[in-house]
Amino acid sequence: MNMMTKTNDLVLLQKVSAFLWAEADLLDAKDYDAWLALWLTEGFYTLPIGEGDDFDNQLNLCHDNDRMRRDRIQRFQQGFSISSAPPARTVRTVSRFVIESVEGDTVTVSSAEHVIEDKFGRQRVWAANMKHTLVASGDGFKIRTKVVRLLNSDGMLNSFSYLF
Repeated sequence: MNMMTKTNDLVLLQKVSAFLWAEADLLDAKDYDAWLALWLTEGFYTLPIGEGDDFDNQLNLCHDNDRMRRDRIQRFQQGFSISSAPPARTVRTVSRFVIESVEGDTVTVSSAEHVIEDKFGRQRVWAANMKHTLVASGDGFKIRTKVVRLLNSDGMLNSFSYLF
């Protein structure tokens, strides 16, 4: 195995890293319409509880298809969610990119994320392992799946006024 990735394509690794950093920037800026544009319609955004992989048949913090992603964003933008009033400010760091597989135009990449949330005058830190399935599209990528595994997903969690 290559020390940096499971594939030896450093150009691909650079493009994937830049895409995921740009996604994190959109989320920190709460530019949710631009974030939604990154997705394939059939994509799923999932925050599982525990270690399972059968997301359709297990308890998840969220397992959003296109409609559910849009509904969640609408609640954030219109303030209809108690968790989004007031919205938290976030700063996230995404790192440790590992390309797991490349099959045709589809790339699966794992990474680590730290999110620092500032709300009500206090800061909290969240850590997660992420896995994205990306599909090459034009000069960039579209997200088919994003799975965010919070380190304490099966512990006590508070409501979130943002996306991971």
